[in-house]
Amino acid sequence: MRTLCLALLLFATSGHAQWLNQPTPGAPRTKDGKVNMTGPVQRVSGKPDLSGIWQVPGDARAPGGLFGIGESENSKYFRDVLSDFTPANSPLTPLGAELFAKNSAFSGSAQGLNCLPDGVPHADVLPEPFKIMNSPGVVLILYEVETTFRQIFMDGRKLPVDPSPTWNGYSVGRWEGDTLVIDTAGFNDRGWLDARGHGHSEEMRVEERFRRRDFGHLELAVTITDPKVFTKPVSFRVVAELLPDTDVFEHYCVENERDAHHQPGR
Repeated sequence: MRTLCLALLLFATSGHAQWLNQPTPGAPRTKDGKVNMTGPVQRVSGKPDLSGIWQVPGDARAPGGLFGIGESENSKYFRDVLSDFTPANSPLTPLGAELFAKNSAFSGSAQGLNCLPDGVPHADVLPEPFKIMNSPGVVLILYEVETTFRQIFMDGRKLPVDPSPTWNGYSVGRWEGDTLVIDTAGFNDRGWLDARGHGHSEEMRVEERFRRRDFGHLELAVTITDPKVFTKPVSFRVVAELLPDTDVFEHYCVENERDAHHQPGR
């Protein structure tokens, strides 16, 4: 029942991408007018243009939807960031196991019940859209869920030495060939890495590597390093698909939240 309530709250009111049938400027198209998802990638200042509305598709091997009941299929890494590990070779430290046991039992305040941010890299693999925008010196990522944004600074600055901890951390980026490499640090320790409840500490660092292999597919490799929670870096790969001719829409789960009063003390 707790899982059901959390799942319904997380996505029952989430808006899908809006502005339907609004043509994507400059998109390669087939003879029937549809966007050519395997078409060429446009470039900005010599680098691939990562702009677009993206979403990681669901894994056919995983149950459809959030915990099997959501509005769209989800990636196995959205459900469990350690899904490539067996219980026998789990990389969790004692603290990591303690955090997972606490979160998975929904003790204290569950993330979804309080409409808290999904954080990094969990927000990258949500079964919901995110938008990448290029601008001089900074790349913006706009997540539809909770209308959350990130700034990836491309002006050569270094990560803060003693940052005030935040949900999404502080991000700097650089190009390695045609791959955008993003380093993020400065997190608080309140976020969840997946829907099951794996946590992290303030020492976590995340590397994201984005490569647009063609017009409609964005490869993403993620590496999570957190010596307090994991005995070794945790990595996974997904491919986000373009959602053409549309856009993201405002979404705040607090606007129609009706479950909290049914779960006093949580």
